[in-house]
Amino acid sequence: MLKVTVLVSGGGTNLQAILDAMDRREIQNAEISAVISNNPNAYALERARLKGIPALCISPKAYKTREEFHKALLKALKDSGADLVVLAGCLVVIPESIIREYKGRMINIHPSLIPSFCGTGYYGLKVHEEALKRGVKVTGATVHFVDEGTDTGPILLQKAVEVRKGDTPEVLQRRVMEEAEWVLLPKAIDMIARKEQ
Repeated sequence: MLKVTVLVSGGGTNLQAILDAMDRREIQNAEISAVISNNPNAYALERARLKGIPALCISPKAYKTREEFHKALLKALKDSGADLVVLAGCLVVIPESIIREYKGRMINIHPSLIPSFCGTGYYGLKVHEEALKRGVKVTGATVHFVDEGTDTGPILLQKAVEVRKGDTPEVLQRRVMEEAEWVLLPKAIDMIARKEQ
């Protein structure tokens, strides 16, 4: 059984997509062992608690130095027994020490077709604002392995989403979530879990 630890910063809609896919048995041979957030008010923590999943807040604000925070985060990941770490809307920069520890065992979902609209500063609505500004006709989402760069790791899955006339960043963000992110992330976890069997 693949133990998955999910890192989140906000509402946890991608976490919910994973939980729903597990309920529908679309993800086999995997379980969520913990949900960790840097934000004590993240609704994702409540989603985890409602499912009886350990939910932890490890906030950088609770530590004197960034290094102490990184050590606490790594300890929590190890304590959770994580075989796979999933960044599902995690707005914390993961340090190289943790990336090295989970090399090839950490994935991220990004709301664009990498290499477009990715890298430092491209997160949340900013990605969709930039896509609309550039006038692209197609956007989407990408699941990739995490490496030391920002959105530079090997690509696992991508799904294209049409950009429609009159789209606002908010409308486009919602469509990318529904049509791509919530489909790709559970699929990626299932693919990795099946390889582990």
